[in-house]
Amino acid sequence: MTEGEAGGWRDEGGGRNPDPPGQEVARTESAARDSRRANFLELFFDLVLVFALSGVVSRVVPDLSSEALAQQWAGLLYVLVLVLPIMWLWTTTAHITSRFDPRRPAVQAMVLLTALGVVFMASSLPYAFFERGYAFAVPYVVLQVGRPLVLITLVRDRAQRALYARSALWFTVSAVPWLAGILVEDVARVGLWSLAITIDLLSARSAWPVPGMNRQLETAWEPTKTHHLADRYEQLLLIALGESVLSLGIAYTVTPVSLASTLALLVGFATTVLLWRIYYYRAGQVLPEAVDLAGDQVRAGQNTGRAHILMVLGIVLVATGYEIVLAHPGGPVRPAWLVAILGGPIVYVVGRIVLERVVFNRLARRRLVGIAAVVASALPLAFTTPLIVATGALAILLGMALADARQAWGRPPEAPSPAGAQPKST
Repeated sequence: MTEGEAGGWRDEGGGRNPDPPGQEVARTESAARDSRRANFLELFFDLVLVFALSGVVSRVVPDLSSEALAQQWAGLLYVLVLVLPIMWLWTTTAHITSRFDPRRPAVQAMVLLTALGVVFMASSLPYAFFERGYAFAVPYVVLQVGRPLVLITLVRDRAQRALYARSALWFTVSAVPWLAGILVEDVARVGLWSLAITIDLLSARSAWPVPGMNRQLETAWEPTKTHHLADRYEQLLLIALGESVLSLGIAYTVTPVSLASTLALLVGFATTVLLWRIYYYRAGQVLPEAVDLAGDQVRAGQNTGRAHILMVLGIVLVATGYEIVLAHPGGPVRPAWLVAILGGPIVYVVGRIVLERVVFNRLARRRLVGIAAVVASALPLAFTTPLIVATGALAILLGMALADARQAWGRPPEAPSPAGAQPKST
């Protein structure tokens, strides 16, 4: 999943400038400031995302808690099948609001309808693979096919129109397994939807190739928009971390209070704080500047997107694991629980490694050591309890954060140094 793959939502609807000559400079300066921060409509859409991600966690926890071994492992697969479409909608929406003026009525309508679609999708999650699959698949298909068709009417450039036409064609192709999945249930539906989201992501990665049509790839990571999109991804991480705290708090509220459950709450909250710390120091703090300086902004933007999607998946797994820990702090550890509790931090740190590559053009060895420590601890922790497993993951994350602090101690804040960094003229 990449940033270039969202196709570059470029505002070429044009028309004559409605502003009087004396207001043109002020309008341009205002637009430049606005491009560096999200507007209220985008933040509203992010709130809907919290509902959706929380719904995914609530959906898969009962499967992981099932006595059936197959159902436990299916719950882990459900995380991928349900999170990726939601995140792909968020990604394409972020590119729309980056390349088009979000104050335009057509763009506002698209964002609000997308938010409504995500609400329908999230509300169907408890029954997504058995009954109300249509409430998940139909909004997704309508939005992904319909929005490019609307965007075609907002641009004048032929290459841009061809881009949206190609994306609409490929979303139509993936609509077949999406909608076919409604007609079946359980494993068959999971398989068809897995195929559908794979088609969506791979076709986008290849710029939606269609024989005989211009395959020009535009990117939303143009110089004037890098800060906006980088900020949006930072906000995405905050939203995902907020969802983990929400899920943790709700689970603790409905769990009988005991010393073990209270310790589980403290461990879960501390883990979320460490995930935040590991992200924002230092790569997360200077991400907009790093993408702005990168010699290949398209590649930097693509890798930024991959990094954040991986980290969001990791956060959802972490939230899922901590609901399990709260409900079952003692007793034996099931293999699927071990994968959720330890796999979440691993996936998150892998995404953080990709992000550090973008920002500093280096391989984060401390993160690799941390991942190796988590993997090495899995076998002995498997013979303990879920609470001890969670505490072990927390200890390793704490070690990463302390290693970061030691590395930075007594030194000035590190400046971004992305691959091919070019000095910006003043």
